[in-house]
Amino acid sequence: MSKFIIQGGKKLSGSIAVSGAKNAAIKIIPAALLSDQKITITNLPKIEDIERCLEIIKDLGGNVSRTGKTCQIQIKKIKKNQIKPELANKLRASVMFVGPLLARLGEVKFPHPGGCVLGAGTRPIDFFLEGFQAMGATVTINKNHYQIKAKQLKGCKYFFPVVSVTATESMMMTAVLAKGTTTLKNCAMEPEIVALAEYLNEQGAKITGIGSPTMVITGVEKLSAGTYEIIPDRIEAGTMAILAAATNSNLKITDCIPAHIESLLEIFKKIHVPFIIGKDWVEVKTHQGILAHNIKTHEYPGFPTDLQSPYTVLMTQANGSSIIHETIYDRRLLFTDMLAQMGANIIMADPHRVVINGPTKLIGKKLTSPDLRAGISMVIAGLIAKGETEIDNIYQIDRGYENIDQRLRNLGADIKRIK
Repeated sequence: MSKFIIQGGKKLSGSIAVSGAKNAAIKIIPAALLSDQKITITNLPKIEDIERCLEIIKDLGGNVSRTGKTCQIQIKKIKKNQIKPELANKLRASVMFVGPLLARLGEVKFPHPGGCVLGAGTRPIDFFLEGFQAMGATVTINKNHYQIKAKQLKGCKYFFPVVSVTATESMMMTAVLAKGTTTLKNCAMEPEIVALAEYLNEQGAKITGIGSPTMVITGVEKLSAGTYEIIPDRIEAGTMAILAAATNSNLKITDCIPAHIESLLEIFKKIHVPFIIGKDWVEVKTHQGILAHNIKTHEYPGFPTDLQSPYTVLMTQANGSSIIHETIYDRRLLFTDMLAQMGANIIMADPHRVVINGPTKLIGKKLTSPDLRAGISMVIAGLIAKGETEIDNIYQIDRGYENIDQRLRNLGADIKRIK
C-alpha cells in the first residue's frame, strides 16, 4: 500500500491544469452500453475509478482501446447480465451500469456497490430500485445481490424523494430506451447531468428539460454513438483554488469552467481571497489573512458536498469561528477528528455540523485517508502543517485525482509517494 510523505509549510506557485471530470467520466462509460456502436471518449482522466469502470465494461464483453486521454469503447453484444462482485465492491459507480444493462438485456444481477467508506454499504440505492420498479421492472433482493427483470421497460412518472445526481442519471439512461414517455421530477441539475443528456440527444435520444428539475424522456428503439468530450472537473478546480488559499499561494488553475465553481468564488469574495477570472482559468492570489465564513452544502448550484472537506481545512486558517453544515452525507465530517489531531480547534456539534475556531497552526501527523475528498483535504492540511505528514490509504485519493503528487511537486510542494 502506497502512502504520501509531505513536508509542509512551503509556498506554492505556478499553474495547474484541471483534468476531465471524474463524475462525468464514470457515467459516460456505463452509457456506452446503450448502443452497439463505437463511442470515442476524450479528455478521460487516468484515475482508479475510471480503470475500474473500464474493467467492468471489458468483463461484460466490451472492446476497449485507450491512448492517453482518448478511449474508444464498443459493446456489440453484451455477454453477461451480471456485474462481477469483485469489481462492483471497489466502485460506488458500479450501480450506474444497472440501468443500461436492464435497458439492453431486460435482466441484471449485481451486488451492493462499494467504493470508499461513504459508499460501501452506507449509501442506499432505494431510489434506483424504486425507479426501476416504476418503469415496470421486478426487483428481487437476495442476501448477496439484487436481481432486476423487465420484459419491456415502460415510461413512467417518477418524483425523486431526495435530489440525487446518480439516481437522476440512472433513470435518465434507463428511460431513453423504454417504451413511452418518462417524466422525472425533482431532478438533480449538475453540469455532468447536462453533459450526459446532451450527448444522448445527439445520439438519437429525446430528452427535454435538460438542466431543470423536470425532465421528460420519450423512449426510442435504438441509439447511435459518437464522440463525447468530458467537461473539466469542477471539484478538482475548486479543490485547487482552496489549496491555493489555504497555503496562501499564487496559483493559476487552467482548463476549467469558472462558472461551475461560482458558489465557491462568491465565498472567496466574502472571506477576502483575491482572484481573477478568465474564460477557462481562475488565478488565486495571495491574501493578507482570511475571514471565517459558514457554509451549508447543497445540490448544484449550491456549495458542493465534495468541496466541503477541503473548505473545512481552509477554515482552520481563517480568523474567527465558522460553522460547517453537511446536509448530504452523514459521515463526511468524521475526518475532522484527524484535523483536531493536527492541532485544529474543532467542535463536533452533531453528526451534521462542526464549529471551527481559527486560525490555528497545524502540526504534521500520521494519518489515513478515509475517503476521496477527505483524502485530498489531508494533503492540503499536510501542505500547510509544520513538519512531516504521512498519509496512508492513498488509493482513495488516486480514485479521483490524477497523478496528484507529481502535479503538486510541479508547483513546489514537497510531497513524495512511498510504496
